[in-house]
Amino acid sequence: MAVLSKISAISQSRDARLFGATSTAAFLYWIYCVNKASSQKKRLSAEDLKFVVNEKGASGDKKKAQVNGEFFKSLRGILNILVPGVWTPEAGFLTLVAATLITRSMCDIWMIHNGTLIEGSIISKDMNGFLKHLVELMLAMPAISLVNNVLKYGLNELKLRFRTRLSTHLYERYLRGFTYYKMSNLDNRISNADQLLTQDVEKFCDSVVELYSNISKPILDILIYVQKLTQAIGGQAPGVMILYLLLSGTLLTHLRRPISRLTVTEQRLEGDFRYVNSRLITNSEEVAFYQGNKREKKNIDTSFMRLVNHLRCFITFRFNMGFIDNIIAKYLATCVGFSVVAYPYLTPTRLSKSEYKTRMQDYYRSGRMLVKLAEAIGRLVLAGRELTRLAGFTARVQELLTVLKELNVGQYQRTMVENRASSDNLSLLALQPGRGLVVNEDNVIRFEHVPLVTPNGDVLVQELNFEVQSGMNVLVCGPNGCGKSSLFRILGELWPVFGGCVTKPSAGKLFYIPQRPYMTIGTLRDQVIYPDSHSDMSSRGISDDDLRELLGRVQLTHILERECGWDATADWMDVLSGGEKQRIAVCVSFCCLWC
Repeated sequence: MAVLSKISAISQSRDARLFGATSTAAFLYWIYCVNKASSQKKRLSAEDLKFVVNEKGASGDKKKAQVNGEFFKSLRGILNILVPGVWTPEAGFLTLVAATLITRSMCDIWMIHNGTLIEGSIISKDMNGFLKHLVELMLAMPAISLVNNVLKYGLNELKLRFRTRLSTHLYERYLRGFTYYKMSNLDNRISNADQLLTQDVEKFCDSVVELYSNISKPILDILIYVQKLTQAIGGQAPGVMILYLLLSGTLLTHLRRPISRLTVTEQRLEGDFRYVNSRLITNSEEVAFYQGNKREKKNIDTSFMRLVNHLRCFITFRFNMGFIDNIIAKYLATCVGFSVVAYPYLTPTRLSKSEYKTRMQDYYRSGRMLVKLAEAIGRLVLAGRELTRLAGFTARVQELLTVLKELNVGQYQRTMVENRASSDNLSLLALQPGRGLVVNEDNVIRFEHVPLVTPNGDVLVQELNFEVQSGMNVLVCGPNGCGKSSLFRILGELWPVFGGCVTKPSAGKLFYIPQRPYMTIGTLRDQVIYPDSHSDMSSRGISDDDLRELLGRVQLTHILERECGWDATADWMDVLSGGEKQRIAVCVSFCCLWC
């Protein structure tokens, strides 16, 4: 019977090993199949590629986001924006979070000590000791709960303050001068500024704060538990755990390198998908007249499927990395912890003279602290995943900061046309953006040897010479694409002057009526006095009666009764007809001249 029992045990052991090996092989094969399917889904057909949004600035030589020296340099520059000084609220909340993390670690140590005493009292049947330590635990609960919630409050407040700082900094530069126009019309490095200014900034700030918490707490725990364990069982166990941290962290950091690239691609595809939807909303009437719903559906479906395929690939990668992370950073770290904590107790010559109860309490205390140390090491190793993801957001934000900085000083980058004739013209004229002169002079508009050149290098007119004196009426005629609108864009300093000299009145004495009238968000009064506010109008002595007189000049006084007065609010782009919007634009020009 004993022999049969041993044979049965051996058979069961072999079956278990065979089952484990088979399961592992099947799992690895499944991962291979999923990765292969994901890579195939990422490839769009030639027909679908026709409907993909043209990615401005997407080139093969773009730098990849990685955790390297450039990443830390960019992150340091952005952190100077988030925390501009020591005596700032952001620095105060960083200190609060750090102090709360220290307090929380001390609470964890106290909980381990108190829990060991409670279990020791139970094992030794010490009722008085059990009640005493249980009451101590109940009395400490409010303080521990307060510490945890103060930590959550500090982290949430940090996220909000960081986002406020960074958004204020970016919008100050984005709305300076004509930067917002230059970014979308003159520069082709950033295609979706709205995505960067809103969603990417929010995710970047959240990632920075989460990383601060996920790195600070484990490092603090490691320092505290290393000290406690060294005093209890010697420095060998903490040393082995630290060595394991270095080895596992190096391995996982290498395996996580694609996360930065995948994060950047995800945000870009999210922006493209949002852009396609916003185009349909903006041009819904034109699309409806053309009955282009099927074509627009094709555009949206293609953009969405590109995003879905990428997200599915990202999910698969995170699944695979999560499988490896759990084994290396959690379970294997726990096994290493059990091995090193058991060594002093399993060695015959050590702790042989101590009592059983003492060894039991020391083991529970040391074992729990070592488990906590292993968990802290695991969290620190896993924080590398957040660091790699942060590298992707940092690359996006840094790109926006760089482009804004260059546009603010008049530098822009754009892929020039590859048309041979245009290239020849450019070489003959030696044209460069900003090479021409702009001179302010009242009562005259003069172009002297000014070429009309589009931002991407198309030469519309090699040399334009004319003069318009105050009081003259001039009609500019010509076929489509000959440079009529380009002339006014150069006159309004929206486009750079590639050569010659432009003489014109200063910005406050020259006004334009755009081809597409713009209606701002606000009241009917705000449409007429744009870009001034109601308080600006009052300070200049302009009353509602004056505005009514302006409406009378363009025969629009009826909309006051129709829209229930100056304080009426509506979506004026939809409420007003095309002709009414054009007349409002004329009123805006009259109002500016009046001021």
